[in-house]
Amino acid sequence: MRLISTRSPKHRATFAQAVQVGTAPDGGLYVPEPLPCFRDVGALLDMDFQSRSTEILWRMLGDEFSREDLADVVRDAFDFPLPLVPIQQQVYALELFHGPTLAFKDVGARFLAGMLAKVTEREPGLRTVLTATSGDTGAAAAHALWLVPGIRAVVLYPKGRISPLQERLFTTLGDNVKTFAVEGTFDDCQALVKGCFADTELAQKLRLTSANSINIARILAQTLY
Repeated sequence: MRLISTRSPKHRATFAQAVQVGTAPDGGLYVPEPLPCFRDVGALLDMDFQSRSTEILWRMLGDEFSREDLADVVRDAFDFPLPLVPIQQQVYALELFHGPTLAFKDVGARFLAGMLAKVTEREPGLRTVLTATSGDTGAAAAHALWLVPGIRAVVLYPKGRISPLQERLFTTLGDNVKTFAVEGTFDDCQALVKGCFADTELAQKLRLTSANSINIARILAQTLY
């Protein structure tokens, strides 16, 4: 999968490279170049969600990962129902809140965790996933990355500004999940995260990547539904 920065096409990366750094060196987001085209949408829609997801991912990432690897990640990441519930005639709601933290972000976070695990198997070493949260992202990322070998998850959140349930979801895990309550707002947390990524020496030393929606793995997983 060829990716380029939204700020400059001279910055290119593979999916495996992009998932480990989050953003391009110029601060842009990584996007596919070119965008893939699927001409058999009807046939894809006839498949169950996991089979369809594996097929789409294989077409996009098959030059980097085997079909078996992708099927493994899909099976483990999307192990909860995503029902399409009828509301009225020709109107449906796709329920994305049946994951472990009751948020749609479980889909992207669990896929990100699975792909990072595959990358770490190939290239051993400790990686740090740094994220800011107003509640949902931190819980989803923490649960997805909890106990994943070679991954340290660090979550910053605004003290006293998220619900007690959300706070308990990610502050009680421990092990490789570290959480920090910040005196301030979510924007303050986000500014701290951006500052860390802007420090090239620090980012390289800690092998920083992000679990926020800037990460191509989050974006790719969320296109599947």
